[in-house]
Amino acid sequence: MSYIPSIKKSHDVTIRDVWEARKRIASIINRTPLIQSSILSERAGRPVYLKLENVHEIGAFKVRGAANKILSLSEEEKKRGVATFSTGNHGMAVAYVAKKLGIDAVVCISNRVPKAKVDSLKRLGAQLEIYGDSQDEAGERCYELEKERGLTVIQPFDDPHVIAGQGTIGLEILEEVPDLTDIVVPLSGGGLLSGVGLAVKSNDADIRVTGVSMEQAAVMYESLKAGKPLQLEEEDTLADSLLGGIGLDNQYTFRMVGQYMDEAILIPEEEIAYSMAFMMDKHRMIMEGAAATGVAAVLGKKIPHQDGAIAVIISGHNVDLSVLSRLIQDYL
Repeated sequence: MSYIPSIKKSHDVTIRDVWEARKRIASIINRTPLIQSSILSERAGRPVYLKLENVHEIGAFKVRGAANKILSLSEEEKKRGVATFSTGNHGMAVAYVAKKLGIDAVVCISNRVPKAKVDSLKRLGAQLEIYGDSQDEAGERCYELEKERGLTVIQPFDDPHVIAGQGTIGLEILEEVPDLTDIVVPLSGGGLLSGVGLAVKSNDADIRVTGVSMEQAAVMYESLKAGKPLQLEEEDTLADSLLGGIGLDNQYTFRMVGQYMDEAILIPEEEIAYSMAFMMDKHRMIMEGAAATGVAAVLGKKIPHQDGAIAVIISGHNVDLSVLSRLIQDYL
């Protein structure tokens, strides 16, 4: 099924950009493990592999795109500093890379960002600006800082360098799973799916790319249905990392997700919660709700059955302990 929207093309992100990103970020980003899950393979009736992006030092895949973007800046831009807006993980990624490189960083977040992520941002030494009740409102403050202080804004997803950085995950998976037929990718602003989709389909156009989101305020999903970027009010969800708008002036990811995604699946909150508890129980693995959406798609047999392997991107593990405690009480 094609989701390609009718929209004016921006400069294309290419597979060459992904390979260049891989080389550029190698000094900061370690290759992440890929493991086969015997219990999920049994449920799916074919091999299921987990790409563990939750093992990065910040606990999320976002560090790849942030590193590629910041390392591409001029020396003058690095001296002036950077700013970003985020639901948490991208902010941590920018703060982490900036600290490594000795660059000043300001992270704009909304009042909805969970305490675990706020605490992590503080530990990474970022200057925090807490503004509004959504990622979009935090973004408004970020662009004000760009004008006031000359900071370079590091976009969370709609940027060629960020997309290419996330695409390096796809290259790593292809190298280890030659019989890959399906890849399951958490979907929010679309930087991850755009990059990974580009990487895997440049190798084999028949590899199916499935985007997974929560049911509440799935902005990219609703935007693709409408044929244009939309703005939705954020709602409470375990998959808080998938909240946030895609930008009404989206230049890259709206088009690229439409081009590379074969199917989109919305996961109910109950299934996200169960999948988080399931992974704690069966794999002794903590993951945030956004990461659990892919596991939920496999457990719910939502990925069409065919021969070949499934790869599920475990995007991060940044979740409040209070949430984990509740899941253990309710499900384990």
